Amino acid sequence: MKNNVVGGKINALMTARNISIQELSERCGLTVSQIELIISSEKVPSLGALIKIARGLGVRIGTFLDDSEQLGPVVHRQSDRQEPATFSSQLSTANSHLDFFSLAGNKVGRHMEPFVIDIKPSVTHEPILSTHEGEEFIFVLKGSVKIIYGKETHILNEGDSIYYDSIVDHLVSAVDDQPTQIVAVVYTPL
Repeated sequence: MKNNVVGGKINALMTARNISIQELSERCGLTVSQIELIISSEKVPSLGALIKIARGLGVRIGTFLDDSEQLGPVVHRQSDRQEPATFSSQLSTANSHLDFFSLAGNKVGRHMEPFVIDIKPSVTHEPILSTHEGEEFIFVLKGSVKIIYGKETHILNEGDSIYYDSIVDHLVSAVDDQPTQIVAVVYTPL
């Protein structure tokens, strides 16, 4: 997924709601320059920044990732896997080692965002923690992950899981040089 799609949706929502970048900045707690960078960048912003923008615009986070919407249940087949959304930090590519594959992009009105996430070893040693409203659940499918949660560090192996409040600073990364895969469900209240 290219960010020009996300940036286009942000612009369209701002126009439809008659919200300036300055007003959106005040609503979501990001600077005007951060929002401008998010709109113009080729990378999808961090999940935390995208959640803040969604709240500022009064939409759910999935609005930026959806292609179409269905009212009934959504069945996601392995063959439906699309290009990942690679999230990055607002002003850095430090966390761009996470490839998100949406599992319910077509479900209308959802409050949970389920993903399969491929975690590649980070090419930088500049971890940037994320914080946003809501909750997250992570289940390790393969490999090992390190979860920094506030002042705690947790190592999770295949079959392990963690559930936490996302308002606390957190970071998910691979433990070693081996690719890792997790299922993550992010809940954000609207």
